[in-house]
Amino acid sequence: MATPTVSHLEKEKGSNGRGEDLPRTHKCGECGKEFRRLSDMKRHTCTHTDKKPFRCEDCNKQFSGLSQLKIHMRTHTGEKPYRCDECSKQFSKLCHLKQHMKNHTGEKPYKCEECNRQFSQLGSLKSHIRTHTGEKPYRCKECGRQFSQLCDLKSHMRSHTGEKPYRCDECSKQFRVLCNLKKHMRTHTGEKPYRCEECSKQFSQLCHLKQHIKTHTGETQYKCEECSKQFRELSKLKIHIRTHTGEKPYKCEECGKQFSQLGDLKSHMRTHTGEKPYKCEECSKQFSTLSNLKRHMRTHTGEKPYRCDECSKQFSVLYSLKQHMKTHTGEKPYKCEECSRQFSRWGHLKKHMRTHTGEKPYWC
Repeated sequence: MATPTVSHLEKEKGSNGRGEDLPRTHKCGECGKEFRRLSDMKRHTCTHTDKKPFRCEDCNKQFSGLSQLKIHMRTHTGEKPYRCDECSKQFSKLCHLKQHMKNHTGEKPYKCEECNRQFSQLGSLKSHIRTHTGEKPYRCKECGRQFSQLCDLKSHMRSHTGEKPYRCDECSKQFRVLCNLKKHMRTHTGEKPYRCEECSKQFSQLCHLKQHIKTHTGETQYKCEECSKQFRELSKLKIHIRTHTGEKPYKCEECGKQFSQLGDLKSHMRTHTGEKPYKCEECSKQFSTLSNLKRHMRTHTGEKPYRCDECSKQFSVLYSLKQHMKTHTGEKPYKCEECSRQFSRWGHLKKHMRTHTGEKPYWC
C-alpha cells in the first residue's frame, strides 16, 4: 500500500500525514515554549546559548540549526523548491510561499487598530504601525540617521559605502535601490503607467502625476517670502530661494564652476566626460541633455510650441520667441561701447564690433 504524501504545508503545521495535529509535548526549560518535535525544541535551545555549530563554507556565516544552514545555502545555489500552484512562481522558503498565497486568496488577517487598514503579512502591519507611532528603530552607525524599516536603512547604508548593486542592461547605469532602476528603465522603454484622470496625460513616475494634478486643482502650498512667488513643491521653493541668496552648493571638481541645482551640475559634468546619453531615433545624433534632444526632435516633427501673442508667429525654441519679441517691443539691450549703437541680439553686436576691430574671421 502506498504511503500518503505529506505536503510542505502539512509538515509546517505539525500534521502526521493523516490530518491529525501532533501534540506539543516538548517544552523548553529556559522560556517554556512548547514544541511538537524534540528536534524542533533542541534547535530552539540554541537561541538561548548562542551556539552556532553549522557554518556555511561559501561565506562562513554560522547557524544554530542544520535546517537554517540548508535554507541559507539556497542564497548561493539559487534553489527555489517551493512552487505556487496558482502562478508557478517559486520561492526559496516555505514562509515566503505562504505569504505569497495570500495574494491569490486576498486574505488580510492583520488589522491596524488605529485606522482599520488590513495587511496580508504581520511584518507589513508592524511597519505600518510605525507611521502612527513615529518609531524609527533602525539607526545608521555612520551618521545616526534613523529609519522605520530595515530595508530603508540597508538602502541608506549604500550612500556611505557607494555600493550600487542594480545595473541597467541598456546603458550600464547603476543604482543603489531597485525601485530607482525600475524608474530609470522607463526612460528606455517609454513606459508611462500613471495617467491623469482629468486630461489623460501620462507620467513615468507617480510623484510627477501627483504634482501635475495640482495644476488642475490650483493647489499651491509653498510661498517665497522674498517675492511672494508660490510653488507646489517644497523642493522647487528651496531651489527658487537660491535665486535670491545666490547660493550655489553644487561644485564641479574638474573646473570649480558652481551650480544652484544638482541637475545642472550633472549636465555640466558631461562637458568634461563627453558623455551623450540621449540619442535621436530618427538620425542617431546624440545629446548630453534630455532638453537638447527634445529641442532637436522638433527639427524632425516641425513642432513649434512657442507662439508670439502679438503676431501669432511660432517658434520651435523659447529663446527664438524671446528674441522675436524684441521686434515688437523695440528693446535693444546690447550696446556697442565704441559708438553706442544698440542691438536686439548679442550676435548682431558681435558682428558689428568687427567694423571697429577690423577682424575678419572667415577665410575663403
